[in-house]
Amino acid sequence: MAIWFECKIRYDKTMEDGKIKKVTETYMVDALTFTEAERRFLEEVEPYMSGEYEVAGIRKARIAELMASNDGNDDRWYRAKVAFITLDEKTAVEKRTSQTMLIQARDLKTAVANLEKGMAGTMGDWDLTALSETPILDIFPYEKKEEA
Repeated sequence: MAIWFECKIRYDKTMEDGKIKKVTETYMVDALTFTEAERRFLEEVEPYMSGEYEVAGIRKARIAELMASNDGNDDRWYRAKVAFITLDEKTAVEKRTSQTMLIQARDLKTAVANLEKGMAGTMGDWDLTALSETPILDIFPYEKKEEA
């Protein structure tokens, strides 16, 4: 299971009108530790940085599943809270266990459709309890590098 870290970088960005504005961007990195997350994050973003920048924050994110899309138009990431429903056989009480998932989509409607497509093979019952757009710009999953 992947361990995801939400990493933020703050830097001076040249806007379309030529003005320089300080911006903070958010990315997700698959890593085992905070140190590895920072190292991998900087490896990914440094080639695109010019001038000074700083890592504004790194925090562990509780993401149960990531549903990336192959559609090139799906350019946003949505955070979905999904409640899995189970029934206690002894007490006949319904139990709900919530998990957070990230879904790549172009809009809310597509996010719901992509979630339903991703959950199609699920054996149990589930409900979508919350869905919101995130500021996440990109996701960097772990990729094993070949040794030389």
